[in-house]
Amino acid sequence: MSQPGGRPTRHEDDWWGELYDDSTEDTGPTAAPDSLDDRFASAKNTVAGRGRRGVADEPGAAPVPPAAAVPSATVPTPPTVPAQRAAAAPAAEPPGEDTAAARKPWPWDEEDQEFLEAEGDAWADSHPATRPDLATLPPHSAPAAPVSSVEYVGSGPPTYDAEPTALPAADPDELGDLVADTVLDGACYGTCTLRAVSQRGDSARYRGQPRRDALLTARFGAGDQALLLVAMATGARATPGAHRAAAEACEWIARAVGRSHQRLTEDIQAARRGDLKSGLHRLTDRTLGKLRASAAEQGIAADEYAASLRCLLIPAQLQCRTRVFFGVGEGGLFRLRDGEWQDIEPRVETDTVGEAVVDFGSPPAESPEGDRLTMDLGIPTPPSPYEPAPEPPRDPFLFRASVARPGDALVMCSGGLADPLRGEPALCAYLARRWSGRTPPGLAAFLADAQVRVKGYADDRTAAAVWEA
Repeated sequence: MSQPGGRPTRHEDDWWGELYDDSTEDTGPTAAPDSLDDRFASAKNTVAGRGRRGVADEPGAAPVPPAAAVPSATVPTPPTVPAQRAAAAPAAEPPGEDTAAARKPWPWDEEDQEFLEAEGDAWADSHPATRPDLATLPPHSAPAAPVSSVEYVGSGPPTYDAEPTALPAADPDELGDLVADTVLDGACYGTCTLRAVSQRGDSARYRGQPRRDALLTARFGAGDQALLLVAMATGARATPGAHRAAAEACEWIARAVGRSHQRLTEDIQAARRGDLKSGLHRLTDRTLGKLRASAAEQGIAADEYAASLRCLLIPAQLQCRTRVFFGVGEGGLFRLRDGEWQDIEPRVETDTVGEAVVDFGSPPAESPEGDRLTMDLGIPTPPSPYEPAPEPPRDPFLFRASVARPGDALVMCSGGLADPLRGEPALCAYLARRWSGRTPPGLAAFLADAQVRVKGYADDRTAAAVWEA
């Protein structure tokens, strides 16, 4: 191209005039295919052609098999590689053992293999034929217990199927209320190993009902001041919002414990049993009070939006083996020691009430005026419209602080597992054999053990077990 203002003296500038001539028509769409697949195939053939052509042009090089044939109607012919680029390509070594080893199939996928071959043989020779950058996992110190193959114990097979049948109905505007069929968790701190599971019962799986049990595991703090919390709750039976009430109870008690975990950890390590009981009682009452307030806001009866709550506190300090249980409602607390089950559920302290004794609290036969008293027929007095209705009786607060021994297994569970443990000796014997070993079961083995079924017990099951080393 000539300088501005100069005269074109060479015929090389004729293309400029042809390109911008007024009589030249528009080029229009090209006749060659121009899809994304066509461009990818063209680029792939171009790259493959460069690597193979540079090797094949060298004298004495081994012949390289041609690339896969592509129909000319769909893929354009790759451009010719310039001579200087072919000369700059590294010379191929004579065929031998090293060349044959380098051309063995790679352990990656076929697409990765084609990409690596297109980069040239020199790059392939400098890398081993194994997958790089993968660290070797260390061997386990102790093998975990094998997964159980027992499906049920007792007199016969249960009525329902072992696997879930129907999913609960979902609301597109309330997808956050969906509850998984099974929740599994575990941890290891200090001298204890924790396993926790919550799964839907056979009856709920068959009818497509959500799991009424809720499970929450959390760690507050770090180091020796860390405190582990396991909370489980069970919503009221045959109520639509039972799973929400159970989840809220676990969340609120965990929030209260987390905000006071430093004081609770100090009380546990110092064995302040009285302070622990009164403080945890207050936190539990606040949680249940929030449930009743939430029921009033929703216009639901308090007994329909209620939940039983059971919690376990485990300090992470190695020298402290105190395990604190507290809660309200049905369930079970068991300890497996020396291969035998111990039911250590706290007993409710109630006042003994008996019949009145003559001259010591018995009603007089007549009034001071001489009128004989009428017989009490046991007819209840109707409530007064001016007095508030009496509240339903509340479940008593449960508390127990125990010191664990090496080899113990502490099991806290909801009523879905506590009832068959108390009512089916075969289940107690089976779990005693499975959980009495020094090595705690893995997550899969613990799940298999916890879901061993018993005929006549089809409720949700939630359990947390702590093994002491």
